[in-house]
Amino acid sequence: MALRLTKTHFELAGKWLPTAMTYGTGASLTFLYLTDWKVVLQYVPFYGSKFDEQS
Repeated sequence: MALRLTKTHFELAGKWLPTAMTYGTGASLTFLYLTDWKVVLQYVPFYGSKFDEQS
């Protein structure tokens, strides 16, 4: 049985796209927060000051 993508499928996907992007962004930020990934988080304003090395 072949899966056919119709115009209706694309319309539904278009309606769900903003929601999927919001959840994806939230999941990514949660991952960065929980893993404390210094490579990326050092460039986040305010939070990045946590990684400043005192010389």
